[in-house]
Amino acid sequence: MRLILTAAAASLAIATAACQKPAETNPAADNDIALNDGLANDMDMNALAVTPMAANDFASTIAGSDMFEIASGKLAQTTATNPGLKAFGAMLVTDHTKSSSELKTAAAAVSPAVTLPTALPAELQAKLDALKAAKGAAFDSLFLEQQKDGHSKALDALNSYSSSGDAASLKAFADKAIPVVQGHLDKLNAMKL
Repeated sequence: MRLILTAAAASLAIATAACQKPAETNPAADNDIALNDGLANDMDMNALAVTPMAANDFASTIAGSDMFEIASGKLAQTTATNPGLKAFGAMLVTDHTKSSSELKTAAAAVSPAVTLPTALPAELQAKLDALKAAKGAAFDSLFLEQQKDGHSKALDALNSYSSSGDAASLKAFADKAIPVVQGHLDKLNAMKL
């Protein structure tokens, strides 16, 4: 116990000293303060990264992602000029339709049940609208860019919830979805336009 109190007191003293500005300007001291500020910001970001996502937030994030992937996949099948993107679009529709169904089942098993959104979030709707406006090679490029970004974000959410989620059925869903989304991302990263 004494060791914990001593360590806490030492940490407090270091933090207090780091926050005080030297009486005269000393470039080395200013750099130390800047480094300490950067370290504090990194520590704050790490604290945010380990904050578990609530079941409602996780389910809404993944439901929105699935809706976007299905809509953009259908669009790619009819609009993409690259045959690989057309085939990828068809795969998105199949895989994310299945994912949506499995997410509904997992969300219903949570007590109280998690209600899934029925419309795209504004951010994803704006991305879909931009995709609808693009034609030819511009469509292909934008589709590929959006898919990489979307799958990366979905994978981050799935991994986070898998490791620290609060609902067993949604954690099981995340565990099952991770390899599918990782496989999509791997295919996207290997594509050349």
